[in-house]
Amino acid sequence: MKTRITELLGCEYPIIQGGMAWVAEHTLAAAVSNAGGIGLIAGGSAPIDYLREQIRLCKEKTDKPFGVNIMLMSPNADDLAQLVIDEKLALVTTGAGNPGKYVAAWKEAGIKVIPVVPSVALAKRMEKSGADAVIAEGTESGGHIGENTTMCLVPQVVDAVEIPVIAAGGIADGRGMAASFMLGAEGVQIGTRFLASEECQIHPTFKELVIGAKDTDSIVTGRYTGHPCRNVKTKFAKKLAMGEKDGTLTPDEFENLTLGALRRAVVDGDVDSGSFLCGAIAGMINEIKSCADIVKEINDGAEKLLKL
Repeated sequence: MKTRITELLGCEYPIIQGGMAWVAEHTLAAAVSNAGGIGLIAGGSAPIDYLREQIRLCKEKTDKPFGVNIMLMSPNADDLAQLVIDEKLALVTTGAGNPGKYVAAWKEAGIKVIPVVPSVALAKRMEKSGADAVIAEGTESGGHIGENTTMCLVPQVVDAVEIPVIAAGGIADGRGMAASFMLGAEGVQIGTRFLASEECQIHPTFKELVIGAKDTDSIVTGRYTGHPCRNVKTKFAKKLAMGEKDGTLTPDEFENLTLGALRRAVVDGDVDSGSFLCGAIAGMINEIKSCADIVKEINDGAEKLLKL
């Protein structure tokens, strides 16, 4: 399947792996890129020396294009913005802010710039600032979310900008990819499906929660802190949601409880105090497969439906 995204990024399939904090490290990114998609390493708030090592390890495992996701609200954003230039990466995706001050330097270095956007207004601003494409991410996604759904957001962004649009949120198979293309997208970003991949390095308990999830096992917490996140519905997540709803947890108490909760989920598999960030599509995921099988199945399923 050839689109402006495959041409832009030099990949076989227009499938990008989400830059999931604490999850998207070099092993997963290299596996997705080797499978013909685009792998991403999550910048998060990790030390720059660690991220440099992750990038170089990824280069040892793949000669295909891959990128880094930069959370612009992170304290290391300036250093990471320079690191991707120094390491001559193919692309950067960004979230939680406006990357405008970095775009000129990135483009001068030959790096493709693809911001994640939750609204038409931000998509327009990103196009004006020089972005090569945008990722229109619906509220179905795992982790930090906006309020608009993928079905509503993607076609509105497609109509508003000339650059290619990548759909994200609630996509886990060929049907989701085909639907995204019918809405006008030219690529998809997928996170939750790759949680249940052989190469994903998360704790086995996390994978078990994903493949065991039902359609109703998704919950959003943190809206009153201004940073809503979609999680697997564990007892801990329900405790947070209830405390937010009935006022028994102040925003400060909520932040204290969730500090380090993602690491506790990813590294320790701690269901009592970990935040297992995951998309609403988890109920469709029932088995662990290799990244190569996942990428090919999604692409082939979409091609069949689109009759390409």
